[in-house]
Amino acid sequence: MRIANVNGRSTLLTDDTHGVDIETASEGRFSSELTAVYDNWSDFTAWAASADTAAAAEFSASDLGAPSPAARQIFAIGLNYREHAAESGMALPDAPVVFTKFQSSVTGPNTTVDIPLDGHTDWETELVVVIGKTTRKVSVDDAWSYVAGLSLGQDLSERILQSSGPVPQFSLGKSLEGYAPIGPWLATPDEFADPDNIELGCSINGVEMQHGRTSDLIFSVSEIISRLSNTVTLYAGDVIFTGTPSGVGLGRNPQVFLAAGDELVTWAEGLGQQRQVFTAS
Repeated sequence: MRIANVNGRSTLLTDDTHGVDIETASEGRFSSELTAVYDNWSDFTAWAASADTAAAAEFSASDLGAPSPAARQIFAIGLNYREHAAESGMALPDAPVVFTKFQSSVTGPNTTVDIPLDGHTDWETELVVVIGKTTRKVSVDDAWSYVAGLSLGQDLSERILQSSGPVPQFSLGKSLEGYAPIGPWLATPDEFADPDNIELGCSINGVEMQHGRTSDLIFSVSEIISRLSNTVTLYAGDVIFTGTPSGVGLGRNPQVFLAAGDELVTWAEGLGQQRQVFTAS
């Protein structure tokens, strides 16, 4: 099953460009707001399994918003691929490196992003996890049962701000306006032959920059959820950026950063693609 945020309304997809309005199709049983759908995820998935999709309507890429547009909490995991840790000059972590992205940075999958003219904005292709129910102190073995679905994200990062101050400012450097594009849709784990082994990557102006598989994560999706939930409570609709493979601009020699006019295309197996075009001011 796949769902999307189409013009601000929860939508059950029938293919990449068609879907049915969830509130209308369910005769008001489920909300047009995706936040409320996640709050009733178990009931919703049971209904969706046999929902009438005959009234599916076409939408365009520009109609799509983030599939969890109002997450109460947005977590992100740093240095979670071995080769990315190596290109960053960092030792492999013995526990997940956790930071947050702020809600105001969240956008849909196809956007224009304004970056600081004197900044160093970088790209980080990531698998995104959306939580499906309240999660507290769960085991690794049980963790996937708390997942609503998976999506695609870019953890855009302003490296100068990120490293400024007496201590790093990860959350601020990764939370500028538009620095958390998510989408185009959310896919439930059963959509994948192996949800722990998803291919993903990105290109800039047609040149491949990243290409990896989530099977290379140091801390798997289930490990991340288990470890987080043993410290904090996760809520339905919460978002987790799971880390980026190697190929970021900061790790290149010479370093490369995004500039006005660049087009960033990000993709993942079974999760579609997103497109960012950049301006600078």
